[in-house]
Order: sequence, then structure tokens, then C-alpha cells
Amino acid sequence: MNPSASGWIDKFGSLVKSHNGSYTTFQNLFEDLKKTGFVYGINTGYPSFITPEHTFSEDEKAKINLLTALYFTFKIENSESDFELFLKNIFEFYETLEVNKLSFLGKLFSGNKTSSKLEKILESRVYLEDNIISKTFNSFITNSLLFIDVLLFRKYLLNAKGIKKHAQKLEYLSINITYHALSSKEKNKKDEKLAQLLASSLTFINSDSQRFDDSYRQQLINNKDEWENRYLLDLACLTVWEDHSLEYIESEFIYNIGKDLKLDEQTIQDSLSHVSYFITSNKETIPFLQEHNMAVQFYDSMSKLVNRLILRNRKRLHKELSESAELVSLLSKSTIRDLSKEEKKKVQSQLLDIFKSIPSLAIFLLPGGAILLPIFIKLIPKLLPSAFDENRVEKGE
Repeated sequence: MNPSASGWIDKFGSLVKSHNGSYTTFQNLFEDLKKTGFVYGINTGYPSFITPEHTFSEDEKAKINLLTALYFTFKIENSESDFELFLKNIFEFYETLEVNKLSFLGKLFSGNKTSSKLEKILESRVYLEDNIISKTFNSFITNSLLFIDVLLFRKYLLNAKGIKKHAQKLEYLSINITYHALSSKEKNKKDEKLAQLLASSLTFINSDSQRFDDSYRQQLINNKDEWENRYLLDLACLTVWEDHSLEYIESEFIYNIGKDLKLDEQTIQDSLSHVSYFITSNKETIPFLQEHNMAVQFYDSMSKLVNRLILRNRKRLHKELSESAELVSLLSKSTIRDLSKEEKKKVQSQLLDIFKSIPSLAIFLLPGGAILLPIFIKLIPKLLPSAFDENRVEKGE
């Protein structure tokens, strides 16, 4: 399954038919989504029944985890496994939240099927920003509060009223808990990154207009939903644990939050233990825990993006390149020497003509997209070697 290509939701639907018994209760689902990091907004894994066709990026894992969570929430709450009915319900749910408006580019490349439109909606939920160029400057490309969508969908299936207002409440509690958790400790640069990530993930409220005083505590006390409360506790634990330590004052804060949320001491201890294990196991790959030179981070992000675009479109690129002998010759030369100014212009012009014929490479045609061309030119000989090595002997020849 390829979550970056059209039709991936239909593919998921065909795969999940033989795995409908994977989660029988919301607790099973919740615990597994913690293991993949989805509940924490840090996607390090995905369901075991998914077979990747390539190494998934974090945003692709987020898409899969979000769809998995939504589908099994639907199945658990409705005792129903009709995938088409699920698609209809989830589309109407996002319509209620007013987040189902597609961009012009999204409308251009989406079909009439509900699943095709839903692909664009889920993509808009996963990414923090619409501008893909600005995403490459920011390693925090995925929405860290996606599990709120799952909690809201569960409410929606239980016929709760005022879903949009409840969405605002959950985001308000999430950002306040994060703020006060950070206030309970000595802040560092990683704390600032985490706070920035969470604030960027808000959809239904504006963090700049929020009050960060103790008034949120009463809303915590009045909140009756167990799974919302457990999620809010996990969010608090994640915030205080990211520096791999738990000072006394932080511990007191967590236990007070747990008490407000009407959770027992064992649940609080389990939440702290799981967050500790998760961070320790994944600290080398969790983006906001990494410190990189900005220029290196920018280039790495760019390279990964272009690398992925080439891999996903390698067959089509190979075909298009094979029809342009001059372009292949110039790209081959670029591997052993710097191209002249005139040669670079020829490469850029011919590549842009190719990109026009491949919709998923439209990024290069957008304002600012030309900044990716040097990376593309550098990577493509390595990723499509047969186009640049006429003497390459394939197996069986």
C-alpha cells in the first residue's frame, strides 16, 4: 500500500476485510495506537496488517494510523464493518467539523468517489501547512493532535451534539495542559519546539487568544469521557517526560492532573511508564528531540522529499527520460562535472516539461519549486541508474 498515491484508502479497505478482528474494544485500539506513537502525535509505527511497498515516512504512517483509528472506532461503536458505510460516515463527520473543504489543487486531482475526496481531507488533517515548500523548512510536518479527530468521531457516532464546540474544548484543554506542564519544569529548546508543534496543530482555536490560567482545571474536572481524559493525561506525561527525567514538582503536577481527570493512581503510573518507554525506545528518531544545523535540516528535508517523489514516479520518469536523449546526456554529464549556465537552463526547461505531464510532480511548477531542481538533478542519476548507464547488465541477460 502506498499512502502517497491515489487509491490508497480503497486499498486499505480491501486489506482490512481480513483483519476486522484486530481490535474488539476501544481500549485495545487505544493501547495499540500508543505503541505506534499516534496518540502522542509522533508516528513511529503502523498496524501489523499493513504491508508497505516502500519505507513509510512519518506523514504516511500518520495517514495510515488515522484511517485505522477512525475505521475501527466506527466498527467498535457501530458493530458494523461495511467499509463504504464507514466512508460515508467519516466524510459527513468532517463535513460537520467544517474541515472537508478541498483546496483548488485538491479538487483538480481528486475524483468523484468519496474515498478519493477523503484522501485529500486526511492529507489536509495530517499536514500542518498547505505550502509544501515551507514544510521542507520545518521538520514538524505532521499534526500532533490527530488523535483528537478519533475522539471526536467516537462522540459523533454516539450521537453527541455540538461536535464543533467539543472540538474547541478538547484543543483548549490540550494546549492548556501542555502550557502548564511546561511551566512545571525548567524549559529548554526542546520544550519550545514541542510547544510550537502543538500550537501549530490547533485547528479549531487560536492559541494566541487563549487564557493560560487555572480556569481550565474546572473544565478538566467536569469532563466525563474516560478516553478523552486518558488522552489528556498522556499528553501531559509526554510533555514532562521529553527530557528523560521527572522532577518532584513535575510528578506532583501529573498526579494532580490525573486526580482532576478522575483517573486512579495505577492508570497515572501506567501512563508515565508507557511514555518513558516510548521516548527511550524512539529518542533517536523523534524529530523534536533532535538538534540539527538549520541548513543541514533544510537540505535533509528537501532531499527526502525529492527522493520520495522520484521513487514514487520512477517508471513514468524512466519512460519520459528515455524519450529525451539530450536531457539524459546532460544529466549524465552532471554526475562528473558542473554543467555550464546554458546547459543548466536546458536541463531545467526540459525537466519542467516532463513535470507538467506527471501530476504528483506539480510541486516543481509551484512558486518556489525551482529551489528543489538542483537536488532533483543530483539524485535522479542515483535513483534511475539504468537511464544513465548504457552498459548495465540486468539479471538474466
